[in-house]
Amino acid sequence: MTSAFRIILLALSLQQTSWAQAERTRQQIPNLDSLPDVTVQLQTQIDRNDGNLVLAGAEQFRITKPLVFDLTKVGAAVAKATGGATLVMHGPGPALRFIGSHEGTASPLSFKPATWNERMPIVAGIEILGAHPLADGIELQRTVEATITQVAVRWCRHGIHLLDRNRNVTVSDCHLYENTGIGVFLNDVNLHQINVSNSHVSYNRGGGIVVRDGNVRNLQVTGCDIEGNMPADETPTKTANVLIDVSGSADDRSKSIAEVSITGCTIQHSANYSGSEDRTTAPGGANIRLAGKQSYPINSVTISGNVLSDTTVSVDVNYAHDIAINSNNFFAPKPQNLRVANSQRVVVNGNTFNPRQFVRPGTISFTNCADCILSSSTLHRFATPDGAVILDHCSGFLLNTLNLSDCGSGIVLRHTSNTTITNCRVTRMADGGTSISAGESNSNILLNGNAFAADSDIADGAVK
Repeated sequence: MTSAFRIILLALSLQQTSWAQAERTRQQIPNLDSLPDVTVQLQTQIDRNDGNLVLAGAEQFRITKPLVFDLTKVGAAVAKATGGATLVMHGPGPALRFIGSHEGTASPLSFKPATWNERMPIVAGIEILGAHPLADGIELQRTVEATITQVAVRWCRHGIHLLDRNRNVTVSDCHLYENTGIGVFLNDVNLHQINVSNSHVSYNRGGGIVVRDGNVRNLQVTGCDIEGNMPADETPTKTANVLIDVSGSADDRSKSIAEVSITGCTIQHSANYSGSEDRTTAPGGANIRLAGKQSYPINSVTISGNVLSDTTVSVDVNYAHDIAINSNNFFAPKPQNLRVANSQRVVVNGNTFNPRQFVRPGTISFTNCADCILSSSTLHRFATPDGAVILDHCSGFLLNTLNLSDCGSGIVLRHTSNTTITNCRVTRMADGGTSISAGESNSNILLNGNAFAADSDIADGAVK
């Protein structure tokens, strides 16, 4: 099958999925087509009431074009619902579009006086349903202090879509569920300071929280449940529940991402639950994927205190510097827990790795990496003869206080140098398993204070 034909099939599949999700709205609202189109009336309310839109009562309001909040004209805007109102987007584009004028940074000195008249546009208490394949929920452009809270977006394309330039955005207590595209999409946006917290971001088939290109700093994702944000079938994917991606911008150094914190979240699904051990749902998917570039690696990212499970690779890091992966609980990989490539100064400390009810390789691998630390972690039942921990073309590593139990193999070094392995314990190995393997391609490997239950395979000259 040619790649062009694959793309056509994928496009048709996405189109069918989009129309199917629009049909879900019809199932919830059987009289959708008989609802009046209130686009003009609601836009008039916005324009005449200084940007205030109030949807009153437990009613459904059908619109066919975006409701536009031009903050340069209406100032600080508020869109809210009282009594459980639902906004149905029965046309392409966002149901709510906020457009401001801010062209500066987050520094007070960069603000024009008129921009403060546009401050803190608010969306609160609204349910948005999509009834068109290209319907989106909320779009933000050139806003300051946009606050989206207690909002549900379902059966649209993208839930919350950020474009161009925004500053100091807050997304909290939201439910972004089963959209065909992305839950929270930072789309080639210049954005510093955004908090996404206490929200459910689930079953958005193009990714959960996605940052693609742009210039992004200070993204905090905290206390969220982020699940199944990838295809629901065996369609191969490169997306993730949390995807930070500048890999497509090659040598353009103006597009860069740094200063990201992902803490205290449950992030999981989908790989294992295809109904067959021989099949994998969303092959290639990840819980957290940092897809950087050589010209400007992703840097200064903290991944801490999360529960991570049930994807092809749980955390996937490529071209990144100064990454801290600490105090997380990893389980149910299919097949891999952690994959790091082309990166420097990655610290992996205090984590637990256990396939739980599954039999999985679970491998932790570093390739073409330097000056990293893997320490103070438990690795249990990694069912692979090829290495529970693999260092390939690496240098300057510290492996310390690792407890490997009931694994098929231990530590494997290939083309690795200037690495210290201390106070590690490998116990209850599978028959034929090797605690450590270091062939003659390695050099200056220091071993000290380790307890290896099984045989070691170390070439002369590899260990100093």
